[in-house]
Amino acid sequence: MSNNPKNIKTNFTAGQISSQLYGRGDLGIYDNGARRLENIIIHPTGGISRRKGLRKIDKLLGKTRLVSFEFNTEQVYLICFSALKARVYSGVTMIAELDTPWDETHLAKLNWTQSADTLLLVHPDIPPKQISRNLDGSWRLEDWAFYTKDNKLYCPYFNFYQHTVKLSASGTSGNINLAADTDIFNEDYIGSRIRIGKGEAEITGVTDAKNVTAVVKVNISDRSATIDWEESVFSKRRGYPISVTFHQDRMVIGGSKGLPNHLWLSKSSDLFNFDIGTGLDDESIDFSILSDQVNAITNVVSTRHLLVFTTGAEWMVTGEPLTPTSIKLNRQTNVGSYNRYSMMPQNVDGATLFISQNGTQLREFLYTDVEQAYQAKDLTLLANDIIKQPSEIVYNQADSILYVLLEDGTVSCLTTYRKEEVNAWSRFSTLGSFISMAVVGDELYVCVKRGEDYYLELFDESFFSDCSSRCHSESAVKTFAGWDYLEGKELSVVADGYTVGKFIVNDGTITLHEAACDVKAGLPYEHIVEPLPYMAESTLPYPPKSLRVVQILFRLLNSKSLRVDCGRGYSEIPFRNMYNDEVSDSPDISYTGDVEMHALGWIRDIEQPMWKIRSDVPGAFTLLAAVTEVKTK
Repeated sequence: MSNNPKNIKTNFTAGQISSQLYGRGDLGIYDNGARRLENIIIHPTGGISRRKGLRKIDKLLGKTRLVSFEFNTEQVYLICFSALKARVYSGVTMIAELDTPWDETHLAKLNWTQSADTLLLVHPDIPPKQISRNLDGSWRLEDWAFYTKDNKLYCPYFNFYQHTVKLSASGTSGNINLAADTDIFNEDYIGSRIRIGKGEAEITGVTDAKNVTAVVKVNISDRSATIDWEESVFSKRRGYPISVTFHQDRMVIGGSKGLPNHLWLSKSSDLFNFDIGTGLDDESIDFSILSDQVNAITNVVSTRHLLVFTTGAEWMVTGEPLTPTSIKLNRQTNVGSYNRYSMMPQNVDGATLFISQNGTQLREFLYTDVEQAYQAKDLTLLANDIIKQPSEIVYNQADSILYVLLEDGTVSCLTTYRKEEVNAWSRFSTLGSFISMAVVGDELYVCVKRGEDYYLELFDESFFSDCSSRCHSESAVKTFAGWDYLEGKELSVVADGYTVGKFIVNDGTITLHEAACDVKAGLPYEHIVEPLPYMAESTLPYPPKSLRVVQILFRLLNSKSLRVDCGRGYSEIPFRNMYNDEVSDSPDISYTGDVEMHALGWIRDIEQPMWKIRSDVPGAFTLLAAVTEVKTK
């Protein structure tokens, strides 16, 4: 038996780690980490696999934001928001198209929540909307309708002038004039509601900066000039809600363009009624977050408590139940949230994950019973370069992976399983740019920009290439059509279960060397696995100057391909030599077992990995463990 040291890697549960930790061989993460994991899924059990390929669903209208709409476990839909349009998909079929007010510049700041068959959407520059699914299967988009009784509108109101401006009315009913003693009015006031003298009026026109015309909705009791008047919080003049959720049977609006640090909670069981009334337990709640720093609200989240994420801190709202007299607001941590995009925090295993204010950290906001407070653990501590300029985050519970989409078109993926302390990062890339992601049921949909076009695609385990399509013929033929959308591109092709190479699309068709009946083809992508550099034993008197990989053993599971570089370039390992002739002729067979390799030559740069795996073969690949025997000098 050889006395050469062995490097044994039994799992990848530390994922891709930062180069700043390459010298920390004393840490357990060094044994379980990797230098690079691209287009790789890390399983909570420790193994890694080539990611699923992407199946083309449809060509989109342009840049698109994807939103999940789940009525129940049986009825799940995907809504694709493009410039001034929304398409609704059931599975891979578009079932409705709606006109919307959001252009492409608005998509990044969209925020939403769902109640049964209604999706509520907010944007600070656009009046809030709701999309409803009707009993007959049709869809409609309409404005929020705040509760109205006897012409009185029960929306939030506020005095934006701190009661320093006096306002007087020319009459108590009908069409009147409202006059201010200071220049405050402009055209954006048209449509706003004004509460004055126990009455309400809606502004219909602007005469000048001090005078407007209005129609009285509720008779005004006092015409004299007064500082006790309020205007509707949500309007073209003041902007609209930033975030929204539901908590304890109330609708919660977190912040607006005009009042970014304000919270509004509707009446209990009356979601569009914001009547403060006399402060009874079921009436609405209205308050500001006041502290020693700016706290513009980015998101409100309902968990065991109502959580408020702001640009400067994280807050917990308590009260069992929440009432105007029992509500309490307590600051928990001072991390702050990234606000370049509207990225709603994700609930994962009882914790709430959010992007920090600097846009480079993913934080786990978790309540601890011991301290009776929340803490914000940094989940990017070991991979501090994995997140840069994020634009979306989504979580797929089915595979325990949180996806962070970045502005550069790649995706950072966190496999997280808190009970086993697994937090492992990898990265996705494609020939194009990932633009948006959404989890619908257990399926992960993406909007991808390829060239000048945008496509809706679905991660599909039956494909191992991107923007893929399938074509079937009853009789064996060489030419297959259906890839005109990838004209001139080189595609990876699987024919009748065999990987047959790469072919260029010409006039929308691909022509094979041999006839086949069933073809799957799409853009190739590479999966890359690189372990951490070799770390010499601490008992050695001096570090080695070079090393040689004597032997490597890879333990594989259901794998179609293994392409390895042990220092002399990449070579494909022929699995057919490991089976008898009868088995090797089957296209569906995958190899499970150990692959042993011997290597020659010395590695002079010991900061380089001892081996590398890189392949774009469109087939399954799963690595469970790797044992490397090393000789040093």
